[in-house]
Amino acid sequence: MHIGQALDLVSRYDSLRNPLTSLGDYLDPELISRCLAESGTVTLRKRRLPLEMMVWCIVGMALERKEPLHQIVNHLDIMLPGNRPFVAPSAVIQARQRLGSEAVRRVFTKTAQLWHNDTPHPHWCGLTLLAIDGVFWRTPDTPENDAAFPRQTHAGNPALYPQVKMVCQMELTSHLLTAAAFGTMKNSENELAEQLIEQTGDNTLTLMDKGYYSLGLLNAWSLAGEHRHWMIPLRKGAQYEELRKLGKGDHLVKLKTSPQARKKWPGLGNEVTARLLTVTRKGKVCHLLTSMTDAMRFPGGEMADLYSHRWEIELGYREIKQTMQLSRLTLRSKKPELVEQELWGVLLAYNLVRYQMIKMAEHLKGYWPNQLSFSESCGMVMRMLMTLQGASPGRIPELMRDLASMGQLVKLPTRRGRAFPRVVKERPWKYPTAPKKSQTVALLTGITPFGAVFLHGTKDQTFVIKW
Repeated sequence: MHIGQALDLVSRYDSLRNPLTSLGDYLDPELISRCLAESGTVTLRKRRLPLEMMVWCIVGMALERKEPLHQIVNHLDIMLPGNRPFVAPSAVIQARQRLGSEAVRRVFTKTAQLWHNDTPHPHWCGLTLLAIDGVFWRTPDTPENDAAFPRQTHAGNPALYPQVKMVCQMELTSHLLTAAAFGTMKNSENELAEQLIEQTGDNTLTLMDKGYYSLGLLNAWSLAGEHRHWMIPLRKGAQYEELRKLGKGDHLVKLKTSPQARKKWPGLGNEVTARLLTVTRKGKVCHLLTSMTDAMRFPGGEMADLYSHRWEIELGYREIKQTMQLSRLTLRSKKPELVEQELWGVLLAYNLVRYQMIKMAEHLKGYWPNQLSFSESCGMVMRMLMTLQGASPGRIPELMRDLASMGQLVKLPTRRGRAFPRVVKERPWKYPTAPKKSQTVALLTGITPFGAVFLHGTKDQTFVIKW
């Protein structure tokens, strides 16, 4: 074959190449198209940046926090062939605005359910371990964001930036996010958690912190399906009546509900029956309330140790904010619709990396996905996304198998216990501190025909000035 013929074949292959062919092994193109159709996001004009590929731009925006959007598009090579090899920055912004946030939300919701059901999670007494918790996001200080996301006030002073409040639900052994809801700072976390009730599956145990203590919310959580249990610390000062002793530090109790709670939650009765566990950890007495009242099926000794796994969702938030977002506290987007789009993209990108870590853990005996390094796995996934675009379609399955077999490279050592108390160290000063001088005080003591009389003084002397 002459070199001219070879170059002609290469150029012909590049012009016919579809970026969705290679990236489809991560996100199903049909699923993306279905989400676009359901959200009403359609375009008749053929563009270099199709909406299907803009979903990948939103994912790349979360994985490459320091890169501008047009560079992410060029690195992923997700634009269709054209006269120019690169895309203009303004074209990416316009494509984001056409995409909107609803389509990305649907992609996250469907993939979260699909990947969660596809993963053989470890169970405790037949229950999948979940946790919910809240997190705040800071948005750029623009008039549009300020109007859409009211600022939180503290002691009458508004916050420096508009903020978004989010509540997520996470599977604790894999760190996969199963559901999420967000609103403004005027929405309470209980209101956002209420939106997650219908998205919670059966045969689950959801661990919550004491901020979600609401008998109406907890009762609705357990009644929404079969074996949807919860565990939460008992509120300080809560009144209850012991019905029966189930074991040492283990009682079946009855708690009375308030008229206000019954009005807000129509399905809430006058009383709620629950199980109260009393345990001592490092000299501190802890009271845990749970809906698992069957002492034969759910042993109390194991339940007390189970609650410590709630901290996994805090580690997941650290992975998102510090590793993916590089500890940059403020989001990129300057308009509310794009802020929501960016947040759904962050959650989608996090789940994408976590799902690949699940596949890596399947090749490691005795390892859970949360025992692998997220930062190293995140870098591997981003490098693979760039590699797939230049690979021939026949090599894509081989590359995907290679990525799944790299779990040995990202194994974490056994997690160490806490070595230091949870205290904040004093921040070092950037400049040397000048020696303090004696402060001069001036007090107006009176007004005379000759002028004002001031009392000037320092710590050592005082004198009067008149004029």
